[in-house]
Amino acid sequence: MKRIIIVGGGASGMAAAISALRRAPHMEVIVLEQKETLGKKIPATGNGRCNLTNRKLDWTFYRGENPAFVKAGLERFGCRETERFFSLLGLSLKDRGEYVYPRNDQALAVLLLLQKELQRLGARVYTGLSVVSVKKAGKGYQILTTGEEFWGDCVILSTGGCASPVHGSNGSGFQLLRKLGHRIVPPVPALVPLEIRKFPFFRAAGVRTEGKVSLYCANVLQGEDRGEIQITKTGISGIPVFQISRYAARGLAERKPVTVKLDLLPEWSEEEFRNLIRNRKKEETATAEDLLLGLFHQRLLSSLCFLAGITPAERIAKWSGEKTEALIRVCKSSTLTVEKTKGFEGAQVCAGGADTSEIREDTMESKKYPGLYITGELQDIDGMCGGYNLQWAWTSGFLAGDAAAKALVKKESREHFEKSGKRKKI
Repeated sequence: MKRIIIVGGGASGMAAAISALRRAPHMEVIVLEQKETLGKKIPATGNGRCNLTNRKLDWTFYRGENPAFVKAGLERFGCRETERFFSLLGLSLKDRGEYVYPRNDQALAVLLLLQKELQRLGARVYTGLSVVSVKKAGKGYQILTTGEEFWGDCVILSTGGCASPVHGSNGSGFQLLRKLGHRIVPPVPALVPLEIRKFPFFRAAGVRTEGKVSLYCANVLQGEDRGEIQITKTGISGIPVFQISRYAARGLAERKPVTVKLDLLPEWSEEEFRNLIRNRKKEETATAEDLLLGLFHQRLLSSLCFLAGITPAERIAKWSGEKTEALIRVCKSSTLTVEKTKGFEGAQVCAGGADTSEIREDTMESKKYPGLYITGELQDIDGMCGGYNLQWAWTSGFLAGDAAAKALVKKESREHFEKSGKRKKI
């Protein structure tokens, strides 16, 4: 009996196991997971609701040295295939715009249904085992763990990256791949809050405000996004920040100066804001607070005034042109220095990983080692917010499991044919 060993029981690892067993039910599929249970990270995704995928799906929502690597995979197993995959597990789905969620808004249900399917198909699951090494041995692979030794005809590495180590993603898969000679793009946190040096808005911690954030490395624009920005005690968070955070992390890792420019009135041009101030100047008693209270949260208002060199009680009619321009600059283009990110502990995913030029884009098989497959966050692929990272976990895992099983079925047929031929000659 041929055997497939899957190292890592997260989203992509479970998808790989299910895919392999559906392709070849007679095959032995073993899942090795270092945590006490499979899929520890899944219940925490999407704030516990699990954004499974996104109906607005193409390769442009992914990042890496070669993000177009995902094109072939998404064409074979995209949003529609993901929805069908989970529907067959018994999960009803719903959408919020383009985002797809379980109907019950329960990420735990996704995990439980995946586990039940693995059990139904007969996957052998070992938990609490950390893999120490993966070595090519004869026609297969030797896997050494902290508990025992395993042998497999094929190996699928699905260990995850470095993000959220509490859920088991500790970067061990990168070490395994390095030992095998794969090039690893240095991993950095992604989809992560940013910490700002001498953060001027700390008094407004907890406030959420509409804004646009633009990120620069060495004064070169790397990315920008608009939406609800969350102000923390030490910096900024929220989806727009997450979307550009990978560039900040990469720039900091390369010791480049990293800055963000905040536009807290993205729906207004500078001239429109200037005209508003001019009109309010005509009101003899109108103050800075009167002007800004209809635009910003009260706790943010005082910080904006301070940075512009005015007081909330100051009458607009008495402002000089310099004060007007100072307030416009603060509201429309505050430039802040990024000191660091919240690290892998605060990141949803990591950017970096196995060089995708060394991986087959249609099967996830290593070009260096036939029978070795690499999935999910182990690859130098990271998606934007909106279900894109989970989608790639399902896609890469499903394709790897299917390809591994298909290859072994062909190998079985070939070996059977060769044995039959030998018997006839005798």
